[in-house]
Amino acid sequence: MIQVAMLFRLVIVIMVFGILFGPAKWSYAAPRSGQAAPNFKVSTISGLQVSMDNYRGHVLVLDFFATWCQPCRASIPHLVEMNRKYGNQGLQVLGMSADEDGERVVKAFADRNHITYPIALAGETTQVDFGVRSVPVMFVIDKKGRIAEVFRGFSDEVARSTEQLIKKLLAEK
Repeated sequence: MIQVAMLFRLVIVIMVFGILFGPAKWSYAAPRSGQAAPNFKVSTISGLQVSMDNYRGHVLVLDFFATWCQPCRASIPHLVEMNRKYGNQGLQVLGMSADEDGERVVKAFADRNHITYPIALAGETTQVDFGVRSVPVMFVIDKKGRIAEVFRGFSDEVARSTEQLIKKLLAEK
């Protein structure tokens, strides 16, 4: 009987905690393929204000990463190469740093890794809107602003699939 009462109290405490503190950021669902990409407004580390509207008519790879993340680091040469290879054809890459250490750390990381595409600090609102719970995660967004695909993690297979999708989307009118 005492165990049942303790269990009941624990359930009440958990429910009250949930009510008081609301849903956590990791409880939000990520947008899916075919859905419109959430709008965002961020500042790049070079000081430019950008939003989803800046990328209409382009294929956009929105890469959520962190400087401390090993798979994120592995994806950077691929993204730099995609930007170099397809940038003149309408591809845009935007790095979205989920780091909490600030702009200085991200700038130094970008310099060390010779990142040639813009990088912004992805605030909590942007991360919640995109359902980012872990990094790396890449959203490939078509010319009309719809999510074509979401890639979580990074591997050679993700690199191949991303490039194939980019070529397909660039060929669309």
